[in-house]
Parts: sequence; C-alpha cells; structure tokens
Amino acid sequence: MPNYRDSKLKVFSGNSNPALAKEIVEHIGLPLGNAEITSFSDGEIQVKLNESVRGADVFVIQSTCHPVNDNLMEILIILDALKRASAKSINVVIPYYGYARQDRKARARDPITAKLVANLIETAGANRIIVMDLHATQIQGFFDIPVDHLLGIPILAKYFIEKGLKDVVVVSPDHGGVTRARKLAERLQAPIAIIDKRRPEPNVAQVMNIVGNIEGKTCILVDDIIDTAGTLTLGAEALMKNGAKEVYASCTHPVLSGPAIERIRNSKIKEVIVTNTIPIPAERMLPNLKVLSVAPLIAEAIIRVHEELSVSKLFD
Repeated sequence: MPNYRDSKLKVFSGNSNPALAKEIVEHIGLPLGNAEITSFSDGEIQVKLNESVRGADVFVIQSTCHPVNDNLMEILIILDALKRASAKSINVVIPYYGYARQDRKARARDPITAKLVANLIETAGANRIIVMDLHATQIQGFFDIPVDHLLGIPILAKYFIEKGLKDVVVVSPDHGGVTRARKLAERLQAPIAIIDKRRPEPNVAQVMNIVGNIEGKTCILVDDIIDTAGTLTLGAEALMKNGAKEVYASCTHPVLSGPAIERIRNSKIKEVIVTNTIPIPAERMLPNLKVLSVAPLIAEAIIRVHEELSVSKLFD
C-alpha cells in the first residue's frame, strides 16, 4: 500500500514478533511507532513511548507466544502507558493468543486461564481486540469489548489451490477440529475425513481409527496449532498406513515446542504449511516447512477498524 496519511493512526509493537509488525506497517504505509521496551537487571519490563499518542487510534501488535509470560506482561505495561498518555482508542492485535487452550474447567479446581488473560488485557486499558484463529471461538465471549476474529483458513486454502493438488481429502486430527476442516474443504471443494483418537494425558496422542475414505488420496491435515507435533505426526503415520498417497499438514500457529521439529523431520509429512503469527527461529526451520504471511490480512483489518468499516467483508 502507498503511504497511509493519517496522523491519528499509530501502530506499536512488542518484542514477540517484530518482523511481522514491520511487515504489517509496510503494508499499511506507516512507520512503526517509536517505543523502547527493555528490561531492568532484575527482569522487570520497562516501556518508554518516544512519541505522542494523545487523541490517536493506537494498535499494539504482540503475540503471546514463547516466552509467554514476558510477552503478556509487555502487552499489559504497553497498554497502561498508552492509557496514561491519553490515547483515544487502544486496540490490541494478538496474532497468537496464548493460554487459549485453558478455556474451561476440564477437572475440578482447574483455572480458566484464557478468561483471566482476557480480564488482565481489558483492565490494562484495551478497547478492542484483533486476534487470529482462537483455539476456542467462545473465548471471544470472555471479553466485554469488541473482538475481531481473523481467520487463517483462507490464507492456507489459497496456497493449496495454487499448488494444484489432485484427489484431495481434508483431514481433521480430532473431532474438535471438524468445523475447521470443513471450512478448508469447502474452499478446496474436497471431502473431509476425521482421525478418531484418544488423548490419555496432555501432549500425548493415541491414534485410534480413521473415519472417511483416504485410500490413494492426497491428505491435508489441518489444525489451529502445532505444538509438540505428536498429534500431527501420529496422524500422518496412520493416514499413510491406511493407504493415503501423500500427507500435507497445515496450521495457523506454529508453536513447535519441545520435540516438534525432530518429529516433523522424521515423519512421513511431505510439507508443513504454517503462518507467521509466531516467529520461527532460523535454526528450527526445515526444508519442508513453508511459512505464509498474515501481514496483509492484519494490515487491512487495522485500516478497516480505524476507518470504521466492516472487518467481516475480508472473508466474503
């Protein structure tokens, strides 16, 4: 986009994903807001805003990825600084919302941490949230301020359409992801299949059986998050054992913690397609790991919010 001439729109970034923030402001045609976010020697976070935000619509870009708690505290402190500096509106752009998997009481005495994080962000001064692919869509209701929920499926679908794959089946790695798989399948005009699995404990997945016809097909596994990649690689193995021709995998948020990279490297997956909501260090990149950018989508959403236009039109 050419220069976006509006002195009342300002975009700042935390330290979680500076490359994405830079790409977003380049698409908008604005400079990134001038702020310093550093730490004192004891680890406390210090924020300095080096330009006026009085009367401005301010957008803060920050994923709450690893290190999750540091990045979350950065958001809270930046919001407090903006509120005290008389920003007209404070909009938090969270490409990846950490703690989203703790969205309900699965056992007695469990916390609902996704709700706690929502409370913290609101209390710190946020007037609006823009987020990509929440793990559970009901988290939108944890906020009492507007939430614009951006979708990664159209970005992934565009890549697969351009790739021109034949005999495609979109596969959900579990029953909970069927809606997501169906949305991708509709865009690819393909059928879906489901991997029926049981998870005995967190980050441990046990594949049971496959519902749907995948024999001789090109399978696309789709999820919102790839964390330790246990579900993904076991699913790919089960698909190949049951006669799949080849397996692709895709997700919006490449958490890729612990043994994830090694598991993907040793798996039967032909290609893993992710987005840049979370930065992937160069040393953890793989030849078959393809990263798509969400910057154009987020940039357009920021402009639409600032100009009071519909954000849902982006997905029509």
